[in-house]
Order: sequence, then C-alpha cells, then structure tokens
Amino acid sequence: MTAIGVDLGGHKIAAALVEDGRIVERISEPTAGREPDGILNQIAAMVKRLGACAECPVGVGIPGVLDAAREVALLLPNFTGWNGLPIRKMLSSKIGLPVELENDANCYALGEGWGGAARGMTDFILLTLGTGIGGGIVVGGRILKGFHGMAGEPGHLVVGSGEPCGCSSHGHLEGISGADALERTAKSMGLQPDLKYLWTRRTDPSVAPLWDRGLDHLAKGIASAIHLFDPQTVILGGGMSRGEGFIDVLKPRVLDYLALPFRKTLDLRPSQLGNDAPTIGAAALTRK
Repeated sequence: MTAIGVDLGGHKIAAALVEDGRIVERISEPTAGREPDGILNQIAAMVKRLGACAECPVGVGIPGVLDAAREVALLLPNFTGWNGLPIRKMLSSKIGLPVELENDANCYALGEGWGGAARGMTDFILLTLGTGIGGGIVVGGRILKGFHGMAGEPGHLVVGSGEPCGCSSHGHLEGISGADALERTAKSMGLQPDLKYLWTRRTDPSVAPLWDRGLDHLAKGIASAIHLFDPQTVILGGGMSRGEGFIDVLKPRVLDYLALPFRKTLDLRPSQLGNDAPTIGAAALTRK
C-alpha cells in the first residue's frame, strides 16, 4: 500500500510518500506561520508534489485535540485561529481528495505499529517523553479514541497531587515527569536545567533525587496503563527515552509496581522510527 503522510509541527511540516510502512520520498519545510489558511495551502502543495491521487491517499497528523469524528479542531495550543474549524473538509477541498486526520501522538503509535517497534502487533501503548508526555493506545489494531475522541492521554494520568500541569489541572504525570517539569525541578534544586547533562550525572548525590522522583512517577503511570490495557508492548519515544540506558534504569521500577501476572509479560522497548513515526502513522490512517 502507498499513501502520503503529513506531520504538522509548530516549526516544520514533514510530508512523505510511504510504501508498506517505509518512507520512499520525503519533503520537509518550515511551517508557514500559525494561522490556518497559509498552513493548509502549504500542506496541499506539499502532498501534490508527492503525487497525491485517488490511488495515493493522504493522512495528516495534527498537534492538538480533534472531535470524535476527526473533522473539527477543538484545541491546537500552539496555533492561532484553528479552534472550531472543520479542518478535514477545508484540507480536502484544497487538495481535491479525501483526507484522514488524527492527533499527532496517535499517528506516532500507528507509525510504530505499521513499520516500527510494534510491527505486526494489535495491542500496544506508546508514550512520547518530550516537553510533555504524549502517547497513543492501540487496541485490537485500532487507535483507542473513546466516546468523546479524547482517549489515550497517558501524560494526564493522575500520579501526583498538587503539581501543576500545562492542561490547567494538577497532579498529572507530565507535570512531574515531562522534560519541562523536570527542568523546573532541577532549577528549584539549584541544578543546571539540562536533562541530557543531568542524565549522565544521575547517580551523583545532588542529582539522584531529581531522577528518583521523575522515574518513580513515570513507572507508576506505565504500570497503571499496563494494568488497564494488558498490552503486548509499551514503546517509549521522544528525546528523553533516548538517554543511554534509560529503559534499563526504568524497567525495574515498572516491574516493582506491577501485579505478579503482569510482571511476566512486561515488554518495554524503544521507538524504532523516531521522528519518522508520526509521518508514517499519518499515512497509515488511510489503510482500510
């Protein structure tokens, strides 16, 4: 199967021609501002250059919340004037073809399922460990959307209490273990807020408490998700997950929180596709 996938980001748009889960041609451009018209025109031009047609459909990953039907943008925090717009209809009109839309983190999960770390699997969880914590949940080969279309938000699992979260609530996983939250904590501890550097010093007595707390809450979140969904694997993507030995350090903590039967089935693995996963996953939206 051949399709075109688009990953809309705040700083760049990546588009690719994808064949059987692998990129065969790609385009990347700086995002044209923040408002809908310019960006939708840019996406349309990019997919046309890649050969969009009835035999080569288009899927697009959007960095925000969509309605249950994946027609309307409900909230795009880093863009202006998108909320409430029928994005799918607008983009289809500009391209002249049907378009499939999905949240970008869900696209990441679909990409890993089609051509990456979960290839051939039907039930898995993906967490992206970056500025915040995003993710997607695949059950029975399909993205779990929920009744209102808002399911699959592992970064908002409640594992704490009063810690502020960017979503305006508190006690959520990304407000404790996301990169922004860890950097704020590092500053409050008098440490340099550079997580790559701090990871290399994670056993130092001055640094260890930062990682002990962050990894402990991350392990609680992962274990809770495993208890709920019984996945074949849990995939970790995003910059923080690429720290040397990260999964080896995290895995014993997850095991400690799992009920005994789940300990025997734990499979915690890194993303294989990295930054290509959302683009491949967007193309996967067109698979029927």
